[in-house]
Amino acid sequence: MESKKMWLIYFVIFVVKFMGRVNGDPQVPCYFVFGDSLVDNGNNNNIASLARANYMPYGIDFPGGPTGRFSNGKTTVDVIAEQLGFDDYPQAYAEASGQDVLRGVNYASAAAGIRDETGQQLGARISFSGQVTNYQNTVSQVVQILGDENQAASYLSRCIYSVGLGSNDYLNNYFMPNYYQTSRQYTPQQYASVLIQEYSQHIKSLYNYGARKFALIGIGQIGCSPNELAQRSQDGRTCDETINSANRMFNSGLKSLTQQLNNQLTDARFVYINVYDMFQNLIDNPSNYGFRVTNAGCCGIGRNSGQITCLPLQTPCPNRNEYVFWDAFHPGEAANVIIGRRSYRAESSSDAYPFDIERLAQI
Repeated sequence: MESKKMWLIYFVIFVVKFMGRVNGDPQVPCYFVFGDSLVDNGNNNNIASLARANYMPYGIDFPGGPTGRFSNGKTTVDVIAEQLGFDDYPQAYAEASGQDVLRGVNYASAAAGIRDETGQQLGARISFSGQVTNYQNTVSQVVQILGDENQAASYLSRCIYSVGLGSNDYLNNYFMPNYYQTSRQYTPQQYASVLIQEYSQHIKSLYNYGARKFALIGIGQIGCSPNELAQRSQDGRTCDETINSANRMFNSGLKSLTQQLNNQLTDARFVYINVYDMFQNLIDNPSNYGFRVTNAGCCGIGRNSGQITCLPLQTPCPNRNEYVFWDAFHPGEAANVIIGRRSYRAESSSDAYPFDIERLAQI
């Protein structure tokens, strides 16, 4: 009888452990997201901004419909959250409260940049510095929930922090000379250096508030977006090399910063995610990934469907998974799934440096 009882206990322990693995406890306790419209999931919904996506057809393929995501469905960070084992996505800062913050928060804001003035022609937005301030408010909540600063610090040190800003500092700043002075003040190389310097300061602020595992996301090929093709490409297909060259300078600086921070802050880990080259693969070899259209948005107005983003209730293309771009600026869910998965688990040695997000989570 005693042996049967012991057998039953062992069986229950086995089932509990097995179920834990099947249900997939997250690999990290929380996931914090900083960024722009590529990963905004609702922070701009209730502010006075032209950069909003809380209406159809945005979210047409997302459970529950429009949320503020600038996509027909998931964003890259949604995909990364799934890969990390979360059964839900980090809530937008505008909505997160109570115990929710312990699973992480999304602070991203459409039109946001590293520089505070970036995107100002589109109205309100939460710049990188504003997102850092919001994170500091969250940390105060975490301290309150967990009881003291030491417990909060220990908890936060195990979380993943993904940072993806910089696109708007080119798209809605440097390459918009009618609104901004930066292209007259700096060469592209100088501007990249100025951006990286400010970026570094914000990263160190996050570090000072408990962040230890960072995924620094490079910027994509802005010169290949339908919007830039519509404005700058004679044939509507050839990417703008002036913009892409500037983007590569920024990414080179970000990769160098990753190495520098790993050397300076030895109790933290930083990885660089090479979205630029991942994106080039999609543009250069679309059929390998099931894409047919790389130079036009699935939803938009004008040349390349790239002169204006989706209008409310506009009918998008029916074959959305065959388009790299959803609208004038943003990839669709199909492209986001590929980039998100490769960010998490590198398929090529150039995808992540020095290693990918999966390894970062294990450290």
